[in-house]
Amino acid sequence: MQIQLDIAKTLRAGPREFTLKARLRSDSRRIVIYGASGAGKSMLLKAIAGLITPDAGSIELGGRRLFDSAARINLPVQRRRVGYLFQDYALFPHLNVRQNIVFGLSRGWSGWGWPNLDWFNPAPRVDGERLEYWLEAFQLQAVAQQLPSQLSGGQRQRVALARALIADPAALLLDEPFAALDPVLRVRMREELDALQRRLNIPMLMITHDPEDARVFGGHVLTMADGAVIEENGNGG
Repeated sequence: MQIQLDIAKTLRAGPREFTLKARLRSDSRRIVIYGASGAGKSMLLKAIAGLITPDAGSIELGGRRLFDSAARINLPVQRRRVGYLFQDYALFPHLNVRQNIVFGLSRGWSGWGWPNLDWFNPAPRVDGERLEYWLEAFQLQAVAQQLPSQLSGGQRQRVALARALIADPAALLLDEPFAALDPVLRVRMREELDALQRRLNIPMLMITHDPEDARVFGGHVLTMADGAVIEENGNGG
């Protein structure tokens, strides 16, 4: 993946304060950041994606400088070329499967906010072939017209993955991707994601509190606690 970062960020809520002070470097195409809830994992992932801005430091991904406080570089989310899978998938409840997936191609959408329906064309012809490819890849053709509320947990995850991948991102960021699934489905979706990542060969960074995720996906496993990386296992390059 060729990721290198050294960042600091302090969040305050009344008398409470949390400081992220993380440093990592890896050339692995599979990175897992493991740790308990509250360790700072999601905060780190959001900093890479551009959802939060560090107070200081730098982030480099695939040879591109995404953030550098000293050089005053801070690329907007849509220019970072990362696909982001939220823990709860963040599907738009009033859009069907096709519309949710194709929205990943929207230049008017940062990838993380609510859609502008005045702008949105639910079926742009120019992207039809690419949309059909991902519907087929995730076996979603039969539910393409259904809303998220009509889907199973596994189907919702596939839709969210297709939306993250349709724009051909340089890397895939996953925030606890199996936490919302029951244990049996979790095993199957791990197998599916494992096979998908190997087939696409897309660099992947996953955060998790589940040691099984680290075992299955961990080419390079980093453990976080109290906002810092405290341990590394595997090959970081």
